[in-house]
Amino acid sequence: MPSIDFNSDMGESFGVYRLGADREVLRHVTSANIACGFHAGDPRTISATVRAAVEANVAIGAHPGYHDLQGFGRRAIQMSADEIYDITVYQIGAVQAFSQASGARLAHVKAHGALYNVAARNHGVAAALCAAVRDVDSSLIFYGLSRSKLVDAANEAGLRCAQEVFADRTYQGDGSLTPRSDPRALITDVNVAVEQVMTMLESRRVRSLNGVWVDVQPDTLCIHGDQPGAAAFAEAVSGALKAAGVTIEAPGN
Repeated sequence: MPSIDFNSDMGESFGVYRLGADREVLRHVTSANIACGFHAGDPRTISATVRAAVEANVAIGAHPGYHDLQGFGRRAIQMSADEIYDITVYQIGAVQAFSQASGARLAHVKAHGALYNVAARNHGVAAALCAAVRDVDSSLIFYGLSRSKLVDAANEAGLRCAQEVFADRTYQGDGSLTPRSDPRALITDVNVAVEQVMTMLESRRVRSLNGVWVDVQPDTLCIHGDQPGAAAFAEAVSGALKAAGVTIEAPGN
């Protein structure tokens, strides 16, 4: 019977600003990628999200990004490899500490937004990310876009890597995600999303916007918790997977 992890980005509120339906989404996923305070999140939000994940028996992950609250971490920032390393260690440490304070442990790391997308095609950035993860805790699982530089760098660093595919994003012919500047980037129709997910699981391929079939390794499946109707979307995808006999579980299980 096939199995897959189901992850979502969350903890992306800060101050009085509220984003996402974290508690509702947590009912349907097996892994939570928690913002670390750079692109979103703050100490109170990190603490509350970690505790909610513990209560839901969901694996806890750090979700580091560029220091860009205004742009929600979706703007690339020119940084040296050493700077990428340092901001990654710093952010992992925040979620790791709150996890320990809640009697849990950090399970994985997944970069956010522009940092994720830049690292997916830039080996130097990917290597800096993976070095930071390895040096904090080499047992952490690294989540990276399937068949990208993130996966190559994780393997070179000796990290266990969960190759990631997306339910609610479209793909380009080179296997990258369609930029959010393109109105076709997001999949908002849950039936289209379910069809894409099942195709990836059954054939290990995804059809890009230009019709090219791209090979993927679906170890972990992402939906974005900040999209409208995220909880219902997650419930529908989870239900379709279970109906097809797919086991949904975190990669550490």
